[in-house]
Amino acid sequence: MKWRRSFPLHLLVLPSVLFVLIFQYIPMGGIVIAFQDYKPWLGIRHSAWVGWENFEYIFTYPDSKQVIVNTLIIAFFKIVAGMIVPFTFALLLNEIRLVIFKRSVQTLVYLPHFLSWVILGGILTDILSINNGLVNQFVSWLGFEQIPFLQDGSWFRFTVILSDIWKEFGFSTIIYLAALTAINPSLYEAAETDGAGRWKQTIHITIPSILPIAALVGTLALGNILNAGFDQIMNLYNPLVYNKGDIIDTFVYRQGILGSQFSFSTAFGLFKSVISMTLIVVFYRLAYKYANYRLF
Repeated sequence: MKWRRSFPLHLLVLPSVLFVLIFQYIPMGGIVIAFQDYKPWLGIRHSAWVGWENFEYIFTYPDSKQVIVNTLIIAFFKIVAGMIVPFTFALLLNEIRLVIFKRSVQTLVYLPHFLSWVILGGILTDILSINNGLVNQFVSWLGFEQIPFLQDGSWFRFTVILSDIWKEFGFSTIIYLAALTAINPSLYEAAETDGAGRWKQTIHITIPSILPIAALVGTLALGNILNAGFDQIMNLYNPLVYNKGDIIDTFVYRQGILGSQFSFSTAFGLFKSVISMTLIVVFYRLAYKYANYRLF
């Protein structure tokens, strides 16, 4: 009887389960390519096995070290800025008392989250162009030299990090705004009775109340330290910024798809996935220990 009641629910999730199984789990069988000298015309069954040779090649390949460093730098600053900016913005937005204005601002800042990097990449390429870009025209009008946002490696990193913050901080703010609504109003009433102004209420009540959520978000975000944003980099970078803008995902794409080094790129991708999974497990345990966060 109990099985009959839950059967419609299981039937409801069946398409999703099949989708994940077909497009996520079955393709994982291709991981064996990382341990082979894979030749497409021979297939997986007949390609020669080379063991750990591809993984050893990762640490001897000239560009591998720089690619890993680029990934860590870009991902680190994205994570740090992606925590500080939404946290600060949520505190500022929480102080607005005009509800219509507050909701309008909140809607406007999280709308970019729903735009793909294909669209935003084209827009940024146009407005940051060193020839006719709107931003560089304004810079020239001010009397300064034009800035190679997408042609210089250092400027490219800055552009990538800043544009990612602009795109995602509004959506991330929702988490902190939800945490702010859970604060007991009586705490503010008691503080106001004791003569505390808005600034002291923010320092002694608001911030301490949402710090556990901030710690949780930061802890879980560290599991993505090797995910620097393939979609964004792929739509913005060019050969001029490979030295400081090339990350693991784009490097694997170029070597595997464009360079036909299937075994090497698969090994590099598997290396990244194992490290990322390990970090996620470790930081999940830290989130459970220090922020009392648990999924299972």
